Amino acid sequence: MDASKLTTEQSSKYNDLEKMDTLKLLTNINREDKFVSIAVEKAIPNIHKLVDTIVLKMKKGGRLFYIGAGTSGRLGVLDASECPPTFGVSDDWVIGLIAGGDSALRKAVENAEDDTNLAWIELQKYNITKKDVLIGIAASGTTPYVIGGIKKAKQQNIITGCITCNKNSPLSLEVDYPIELIVGPEFVTGSTRMKAGTAQKLVLNMISTTIMIKLGRVLGNKMVDMQLSNKKLTNRGIKMIMDELEIEEELANKLLLKHKSVREIFNKYKSNGQ
Repeated sequence: MDASKLTTEQSSKYNDLEKMDTLKLLTNINREDKFVSIAVEKAIPNIHKLVDTIVLKMKKGGRLFYIGAGTSGRLGVLDASECPPTFGVSDDWVIGLIAGGDSALRKAVENAEDDTNLAWIELQKYNITKKDVLIGIAASGTTPYVIGGIKKAKQQNIITGCITCNKNSPLSLEVDYPIELIVGPEFVTGSTRMKAGTAQKLVLNMISTTIMIKLGRVLGNKMVDMQLSNKKLTNRGIKMIMDELEIEEELANKLLLKHKSVREIFNKYKSNGQ
């Protein structure tokens, strides 16, 4: 695909950025960011279809995989890594892979995103099958690492989706469920860590959170399965118990120390009317 036709590569609406004062820079970046939520809202029907498909697969024991390079890959890994502590699920429910491996989370790995075979090689280490769903994340929609992985997955009858920021990109045309977030040119030309990255992060949040709610990992509006791995989260658990059972902090703390699980306390004491 001709790069000049990609929305994400079009020249910024703003020029002479180096001549703008700080307030002007911040104001204009914020002005551009306002287009992000609009783009995401337009994509909700397609997000809906993909999420419902993933939920059906995961209810039957399937998993969700993300693949991406650079910023897109980092966002996928971030979203996947936050599911276990937030929702108390195993770390193999949602799996994020980035071109170049974990070292690419901090430093760019040269040429990794241009390898069309690498994603599938990495996915095979997880024994990906047609029970699973694979989402390719690429702002441009042209990343060889992502497209290569998607093509191989389709050959194995694995359901595929994508999150991209260009219309009718090569990636969108390959997948079963394309999500296209057309946020327009970046404030700094081609810097897709900005609006494109923000849009992708919002959609990843929507996908994983909705899936976990549909899979029963939230009660009411509470993260009752969250891992109580630090003082902040323990205090949050105590507050949940206090509010839900209408009890004092001391008793809520004792219950949490005893049961080690907000969900278990809710189930035991609410069902008993206590």
